[in-house]
Amino acid sequence: MNRLVLLLALALTSLLTGCGSMRMIDSQVLAVANSPAGTSLQGARYRFERLPSQVNNPEAGLAEQQAEQALAAVGLLRDDANAQLSVLVGFQGTQYLIDPWGYRSPRPYYGSIAIGQGAPWGSGVGFGMGMRFPPTPQYRREVSLILRDLKSGQVVYETRASHDGPWSDSTPIFATLFKAALANFPNPPAGLQRVNIEIPR
Repeated sequence: MNRLVLLLALALTSLLTGCGSMRMIDSQVLAVANSPAGTSLQGARYRFERLPSQVNNPEAGLAEQQAEQALAAVGLLRDDANAQLSVLVGFQGTQYLIDPWGYRSPRPYYGSIAIGQGAPWGSGVGFGMGMRFPPTPQYRREVSLILRDLKSGQVVYETRASHDGPWSDSTPIFATLFKAALANFPNPPAGLQRVNIEIPR
């Protein structure tokens, strides 16, 4: 009996440890395909383009590396010399605080002390604390990809993905968002979609 209890405890510990080693990145994805009838984006060759504000941004290079991996996973090939498409990469991230009641707040807590008259039962001093627990840092990150046909200049595919969560490590989150943004390439469903991807903690 003791051995059975021990085995069950070990199995439960292993299960909890396994669950704790992964985290779910839930992304909101909106993608629109706009390629001409009879054309296929599958296997297309592309090159990156940058906006003037991105040219000297060192983070743009990392974003393009992550986007390149996600694009390769759906069959697109980077080929600067023989590109059929250009790919414009967008990315941004912000941090904010949110308290246990769901309010964004710059204040970590508040309190109050009340001193008053308790007539007709006499005077007294009362201490009352209205505590708000320190708010939790949250992070919102968003990526976008715009694929444009180089011959016609037409945008043939546009997608963006965003995620709000407590994770402070930006690099794996952004990489996951690029994967989520291309989850249904090249035939995305209409409207906003939720894409869940598990990654290590």
